[in-house]
Amino acid sequence: MSKGLIAVVVILLIFGFVGCGKYNGLVGKDEVVKESWAKVESQYQRRADLIPNLVNTVKGAAEFEKSTLTGVIEARAKATSTTINADQLTPENIAKFQGAQDQLSGALSRLLVSVERYPELKANQNFLELQAQLEGTENRITVARNDFNTVVKDYNQEVRTFPTNLFAGIFGFAQKGYFTATAGSEKAPTVQF
Repeated sequence: MSKGLIAVVVILLIFGFVGCGKYNGLVGKDEVVKESWAKVESQYQRRADLIPNLVNTVKGAAEFEKSTLTGVIEARAKATSTTINADQLTPENIAKFQGAQDQLSGALSRLLVSVERYPELKANQNFLELQAQLEGTENRITVARNDFNTVVKDYNQEVRTFPTNLFAGIFGFAQKGYFTATAGSEKAPTVQF
């Protein structure tokens, strides 16, 4: 064999080993993103599961605006029907998902503000427990979303860094979308009684 042919074979072998390593690294990071996304969905599902209990507790203890309860129920239905597969985490899809979740958050806020007018409900232990569960769930959603953004940052950085970006392009690894703040969320909400 000629020295030139040996050099080409050695270069191809090195390129192949590096490519395998980069591919396996990208697969690992992609799986971490998918796992993190599943945790986000799990926290949103937890909230959706709590809402019927909250609504039923409120219904049973107070006679007030049906439209508020109907709004919560409709927003929950929309939020639970809007899902994203972990392979479709584009900024546009995440924005659609977040829009449905924001509608549910708004409906829950209106429900909790409406409840302030009913002292017997505010003192109800079941309601207080559900309200605490809902608050804890909202905190868990925030943590899961922040964790998701952290692993997406790590993944996107890897996909965009040379020479991994060459292999990412060859093997079809694209950047993932982030959760971003909802428009207008920089302003604190006004609560009036």
